[in-house]
Amino acid sequence: MASDWQELTRLTQGAALTVEKVRMAGSGIAVEGSFELPPLARLVQEDQIFVTAFLRCHGSLKDMEELFGISYPTVKNRLNRIAALLEYVEINPPPSALDILKRLEKGEIDIGETLKKLEGRQ
Repeated sequence: MASDWQELTRLTQGAALTVEKVRMAGSGIAVEGSFELPPLARLVQEDQIFVTAFLRCHGSLKDMEELFGISYPTVKNRLNRIAALLEYVEINPPPSALDILKRLEKGEIDIGETLKKLEGRQ
């Protein structure tokens, strides 16, 4: 399976790719539509390998230096370059103005706290 992704990555050379059919192995169930690849799958093969190694090294830059035979700054620069290609996903986004106002309406927060929270969103 990994070689399939590697071959696909090699063929597309980082070009945008849309998947139109997904089949679940062993079940025969298929879903058709227009799906984008996840961000990590859109990386070129070398960068996918580098990210995988980084995770397997538990984020140790020292281990990455040894594994790839490169300097600390080179590891950092490469990780920064790859990170710039990936969209940041906000795990705990700030509450919307509507959510804040609903909390005020329910009496969960007072007007002063509401104003602070609304100002902090800017």
